[in-house]
Amino acid sequence: MKTKQAPNLNPRDAIALISTARKIEKTALTPSIKMLESWDLKVKLGEYIFQEQDQFAGSVAQRTSDLQKALDDKSIKAVFFVRGGYGSIQVVDGIDWTAFQEHPKWLIGFSDITVFHSHIHQNFKIPTLHAAMPITFASNTETSLYKTRCLLFGESLTYEVEAHPYNRKGIVEAEMIGGNLSILYGLLGSESQLNTKGKILFIEDLDEYLYHIDRMLYALKRAGMLKNLAGLLVGGMSDMKDNAIPFGKNAEEIIRDVVSEYNFPVAFNFPAGHIDHNMPLIFGKKLAFEVGKTVKLHETH
Repeated sequence: MKTKQAPNLNPRDAIALISTARKIEKTALTPSIKMLESWDLKVKLGEYIFQEQDQFAGSVAQRTSDLQKALDDKSIKAVFFVRGGYGSIQVVDGIDWTAFQEHPKWLIGFSDITVFHSHIHQNFKIPTLHAAMPITFASNTETSLYKTRCLLFGESLTYEVEAHPYNRKGIVEAEMIGGNLSILYGLLGSESQLNTKGKILFIEDLDEYLYHIDRMLYALKRAGMLKNLAGLLVGGMSDMKDNAIPFGKNAEEIIRDVVSEYNFPVAFNFPAGHIDHNMPLIFGKKLAFEVGKTVKLHETH
C-alpha cells in the first residue's frame, strides 16, 4: 500500500479539537486554545467536546460523531485530541475512514490516542503525530511545543540526545510506530494490532506496576511483536509502582532483559511520553535511528 501523508499546515488553517476519551472542562482548555491561535491556526471545537457521561467526554456516539465530522470536514487540516485517559477504543470501530484515506490530515496525541496511531498505521499506512495534547500544554516545555508546531508546519524531524547506559548500539533506517505500552498490549489480537516486522517500535508508559510492565512485554514478545524489530526506542517510563515484595528491577531493566536475546539497536530514556519534555515523533514515516555515543533520530528523504 502506497503511503499518503497529510499536507503541512499553513497559517490560518483550521484545526479541530475533540475528545474521544476522558471528559474535559472548558476552563482547562482555554489557555491551550489561545496558544494554538497564537500559532496562527483557527480552532474549531467538536460539537460534544464538553459533554459528560461518567468519566467520558460524552457518550460513545457523541465522541464518535465529533471525530467523524473532523475527519470528513475538508476545511479541517489537523485534529488535536485534547486529552487521553481511556475511551478511544470504544470509538475506533465506529469510524468510517474513507474520507481520511482520500484526504489525510494530521492526527495529534499520545497515551490513549495510541489506539488511533496503531489502527491507522496498520490499516492505512498514513503518518500520524505522537505529541503533546492540549490538556498537557500548560506543563509541557516550550521546546516540545515549539517542535510540535514546527513539524506540523513542515520542518523535518531531527533529534540528538544523550545515551543511556543500557542502550544497545546500531544504525537502522525504518518506519517508527508504537505509543503507549498498555494500549499496545490492549490491542493484541485485534485488527489494530501492529505488524512490527522491520519497524522501529517506540514505547512509553505511566503509573504501572513493574510486574505489569514485565507481563505486557512478554505478551508482545509471545505475539511476535519484538522478534523482528528494526529497533526499539523507549520513552518515559514514569511514576512506576511496586508491590510490598519488590519486583527487583526498574522498568528500564525489565525492558533490557526482555529484549536481550535480539540484536536490534535499543535506546532508553528518549524524551517522549508522559513527561513535560514530550518531544513529538512522526509515526509511519521512515527515520534514521543511530544509537552510539549519542542517540540520533532524523527523517530520511
